[in-house]
Amino acid sequence: MRMVASHKLHRAAERCCHAAHGAVDRRRLIQLLGVGAVGLVAGAGLPGRFALAAPGTEALLLNCIDYRLAGATARYMAERQMEGKYDQFILAGASLGVENRKFPDWGKTFWEHVQLAIDLHQIRRIIVMDHRDCGFYKDIHGKDLAADPAEELKVHAAQMHLVRADIGRRHPKLEVELLLMGLDGKAETVA
Repeated sequence: MRMVASHKLHRAAERCCHAAHGAVDRRRLIQLLGVGAVGLVAGAGLPGRFALAAPGTEALLLNCIDYRLAGATARYMAERQMEGKYDQFILAGASLGVENRKFPDWGKTFWEHVQLAIDLHQIRRIIVMDHRDCGFYKDIHGKDLAADPAEELKVHAAQMHLVRADIGRRHPKLEVELLLMGLDGKAETVA
C-alpha cells in the first residue's frame, strides 16, 4: 500500500512540476498531494528531485549566493536552533536580487517561492540576510560599498526596508527579520 501511494504521489508531483516547462503550479500540486503529504521527505516517499519540508518549518531564509558565507549562514541558523526549520531561497544580492532593474524576473520568482513556502510549509516569517562586501551590490551600485562600512550598512538597510515593505503589502501576516552578515560570519540586526 505504501509503495503504491508513494508512486502515485511521485507521479502527481512530476506532472505538476513539469507542467509549463518546469514551473510548479502550486495550487494543482497541493490539490494532488493533499495536506497529509506535507510530512513526506525525499527518502520516505518522493524520490530524488522533489521533497517537501517536515512540519515545523518556521521561516523562509533569503540570502546571497556568495560561497564565502555558505558555512557561516548554516552555522548561524543552527545556533538559533533553526536547523531543519527553514526553507532557503538564494539570490545574488539577497534583498537586492528581489528588487533591481537589471534582473526584474528574479523578484517574480522570489514571490512565487514565498507563496509556495506559505502554501506547503506554512512559514510564519521571512528572514532577509544580506552580507557585507557583496559583489552584486558593487555591480548594481557601481562602487565598492565595503570601503565605507557606515554607507554600506545604510545602502543595505534601505534595500532591505523596500523588501520588508513589499512583504508587508503582499503577506501582512508574515513577520520579517532583517540581518546583515559580515565576512566573519557575525550577523547584525537591521532596524
